[in-house]
Amino acid sequence: MTHLHVPEWGRVAIGPDGFSLAQAEALLAAARAHPMGGGDGGAILTDHRHHLRAKQMVGVIAAPGCSLEILPKVDPDGDLGDLPTVRSRLISLLDLALGLNLAEGAQTAMAHGAENLLDILIRLFAQRLLALARRGLPRAYQACAEDLPTLRGRLDIVRQLTAHVARPDRLACRFDVLSSDVPLMQVMKAAVIYLSKLARAQDTRRLLEELRFVLADVTDVPVSALPWDKVRIDRTSQRWEAVFALAKLLLRRDWQGATYDHRSHNGITLLFPMNDLFEAAVASLLRRALSGSGISVAEQGGLRNCLGEWTDEQDCEGRIFQTRPDIILRRGGKDLAIIDTKWKCLSPDPSVAKRGVAQGDVYQMMAYARLYRCDRLMLLYPAVAGNGTTLSRRFGIAGGREMLALGLVDLTTQTNHVQGELRKLIFDFLPGEMGSDLKLVTA
Repeated sequence: MTHLHVPEWGRVAIGPDGFSLAQAEALLAAARAHPMGGGDGGAILTDHRHHLRAKQMVGVIAAPGCSLEILPKVDPDGDLGDLPTVRSRLISLLDLALGLNLAEGAQTAMAHGAENLLDILIRLFAQRLLALARRGLPRAYQACAEDLPTLRGRLDIVRQLTAHVARPDRLACRFDVLSSDVPLMQVMKAAVIYLSKLARAQDTRRLLEELRFVLADVTDVPVSALPWDKVRIDRTSQRWEAVFALAKLLLRRDWQGATYDHRSHNGITLLFPMNDLFEAAVASLLRRALSGSGISVAEQGGLRNCLGEWTDEQDCEGRIFQTRPDIILRRGGKDLAIIDTKWKCLSPDPSVAKRGVAQGDVYQMMAYARLYRCDRLMLLYPAVAGNGTTLSRRFGIAGGREMLALGLVDLTTQTNHVQGELRKLIFDFLPGEMGSDLKLVTA
């Protein structure tokens, strides 16, 4: 097996220093087969004869005999630097975006020699599940029917007088049993069996084997038949919520459209669109940062239509060309600000007037200002590690008083620190009176 890594937009050689031609073709075929690959797989990988070029997806793509790990990049030079650090940052983004509560064990997993993102996630799942299982499995009463020599529970009269009419030594009993064979545990066991085929690290395999023993009394259910809709997370099973979310990520894969061929042991393709991941992580941080302020954070909301039928007698009512801003900040039913996240680097040179902002992004924000009657707009970009979270530039829109700000958020620092910096950024971004009120509320 050949396992290589590359940054977004990076190149990996086809030849002696990279993948063989057959492996490269297999990876391109996997990209074409992936739901997010586009018609020719070009949204994931492109073929340049002597090398493959990764696009703006992160994660792992697998094919027979090989796998390629694509890691996020913010630094303009594209150098990944310290791989464990880069993987740790990606895990932090996944944690924020998907609410997996991974942060505690991520460093431990990487310290045990996990080779790529998938190995780390499998180890984290095994560690978390084993820790929970040792505290006791969730149980529920289940109805059972069994023919016994002595009465247990209540007698099933109908069955007794039909099936056992000539067998007075057998009693048709119905009773309730407190069992761990519940939908949540069936999902956990299916994940353990499934991941046992993919884990490469010996320590992780040992953890999964121990889990198979712990879950021996739980029914084996195929992944395709798991009772997802019957799983209930309530106050008695709250501590299982994060590990259940991780199982969903690895088994059901609705969020990032991963694929897995059950007929082989080549691994799974686990990919995330980096723009979507960045947006979800920022929205999660904003919710935490603005908690208690009365400001709500709406993702992919608004949904107002741009165009409709024109008349010279009244204002147009939009009916087509629906808009979907990344993030809207609201308070008291009023749209305070619209934020669009962009996973790309701004130019670090302050003498460059446009700072590398795409003209189409500016036009889009101007349309939002008009459609949502909102005068605070922001394009939010990732900051290069160590550069901090700040408002990089404020622009006015010609002919009006709207402000279009360029913001930078440094996601490489501790989550609590990022939240504090984001809160300050929003204070500075909102109108003076509103920002002052917000400071008093959150003080």
